[in-house]
Amino acid sequence: MLGGERRPLYRLRPSDIVEISFTVAPEFNQTLTVQPDGYVMLKDAGMLAVQGLNLAEFTTAVQQAYRGYLHDPQVAVALKDFDRPYFVVGGQVERPGKYELRSDITVAEAVQIAGGFNAQAKHSQVILFRRVDDDLVETRLLNLKKMLKGNGLKEDAHLQPGDLVFVPQNALSKISRFVTRPTVGMYTNPLQF
Repeated sequence: MLGGERRPLYRLRPSDIVEISFTVAPEFNQTLTVQPDGYVMLKDAGMLAVQGLNLAEFTTAVQQAYRGYLHDPQVAVALKDFDRPYFVVGGQVERPGKYELRSDITVAEAVQIAGGFNAQAKHSQVILFRRVDDDLVETRLLNLKKMLKGNGLKEDAHLQPGDLVFVPQNALSKISRFVTRPTVGMYTNPLQF
């Protein structure tokens, strides 16, 4: 099985929008967008590195940043907009692309969301790619043909945000463009009629 936490807390990323509200000092209330470098610019408190922090860690960091301005800063933080969790399905499916991960989805369900297999798909070698960190990607080879025929859906992997499902091309479709196909004209003699 592919490793990793099952339900990790959301971590801030560039382009996320966060709203900060101060209970006692509403003049410091602000809505911030995480910049591409992972920082936000706090009103009167300067730059703060926030990329990779969850909301509880971000709240603590904001409180510490404002300790020089406020005696005991009481802060409420709300995530207003964020990069939605997604998965990607590529290869030999009807509608390859990026899809929102809105619920618990398996690889077989992801293929169906992408329109199902096309005629050139190799059902027995579907590959699941999962990024572990910036340098490491785990892969898992799934035989969806066997799983779906034998009701072996227990082996079907559950997707996590950022996963890539790739359906390769079958061998016959790779060589079919180089093989001449017989036509009716090849077997009939027009002089016979």
